[in-house]
Amino acid sequence: MEIAILALGCFWGPESKFSKIDGVIKTEVGYCGGDNPQTTYKEVCTGNTNHAEVVKLDFDEKIISYEKILNIFFEIHDSTTLNSQGPDFGTQYRSEIFFLNNNQKKIAKKVFDEVNQKLSGTVVTKISLLKNYCPAEEYHQKYLEKR
Repeated sequence: MEIAILALGCFWGPESKFSKIDGVIKTEVGYCGGDNPQTTYKEVCTGNTNHAEVVKLDFDEKIISYEKILNIFFEIHDSTTLNSQGPDFGTQYRSEIFFLNNNQKKIAKKVFDEVNQKLSGTVVTKISLLKNYCPAEEYHQKYLEKR
């Protein structure tokens, strides 16, 4: 089992899309990249925590590769808009790949370079070491209850 943590705007739409992909075992919404190890939605929305809304994926690498997950990541959001996706604006809606190890970093840079070349150098997605991931407990539990 491997983990991918991806920021691509408001976490609900991407979480729903990734949850339907063969090989993705579990999804969880949360926050990552901020200054503190714990935060809340209300704090993140102030723009002062430096967290991004993210989707955490537990996936079976025998069924789907990290590279394929990143290709899907770039397919399902606009990686050329800075700190926004659709009607959502703010640093918490940025495009960012949080890698957990050097292999993920290498793959992320490879996929980024391929997509950036196709899009004439306009991709603004960040590639960063995992920092201060925390689940969005207050929202995740309510969402699971609705399913």
